[in-house]
Amino acid sequence: MKMSFFVLFVLNFCALSASSQKIVFQEQNFELKNVTASVVKFNGEDVIKVERDLKALPFDVNRLEATVDEPTYVKLMDLDFENGTIEVKMLSQIQNPSPFQRAQGFIGVAFRISENDTEFESIYLRPRVGRSDNQLARNRTVQYYSYPDFKFETLRKEAPGKYETTAPVDLNEWITMRIEVNGEKAYMYINDSKYSTFVVDKLKGKTTHGAIALWVDIGTIGYFKDLKIDKR
Repeated sequence: MKMSFFVLFVLNFCALSASSQKIVFQEQNFELKNVTASVVKFNGEDVIKVERDLKALPFDVNRLEATVDEPTYVKLMDLDFENGTIEVKMLSQIQNPSPFQRAQGFIGVAFRISENDTEFESIYLRPRVGRSDNQLARNRTVQYYSYPDFKFETLRKEAPGKYETTAPVDLNEWITMRIEVNGEKAYMYINDSKYSTFVVDKLKGKTTHGAIALWVDIGTIGYFKDLKIDKR
């Protein structure tokens, strides 16, 4: 009886642990990867709240290239995306206290994620500097990177300014991000703009299709809603 009870306890605990790594939101199933996440009420409506899990994936301010721009997201399950449109509304805040003094509210989307999370493309925002009085800071509001070989520091050295740009966004406000992916190109639109804010003229990753995820990084509290995907 004791052995049976122990086995039952272990099985129940494993099931609980596994289920805690997944959430359901608006009939969409998400898997957590190096983040904590839950469905919460925010200003009276249901949204997904996401924060990077520093226990699952530690951060080192002295090793930025190695410990940021990582797979830190909630990944939409049972979807394989190659080309089409991804649209989501998102809002970011900075944790208080923040584990990173220069946190910018890093929030965005990852796409064409490989099955084992070892490769993907991503476009994200740094809303804190979107309306900065410093033009250089503004020019770094939008960021593209390709995991694992082309993170922001590598791209900034390789081609300064090519994979970053401006966008008139800020913390604590809902931002609509729409990404149109077509072959090797990706276009990003902000807040229902008629024209793209940003273009990646040649995606640098090796993956041509895969999952989609809602992404955050160090020091960010991210809120997401109204995820829409149109595959083509």
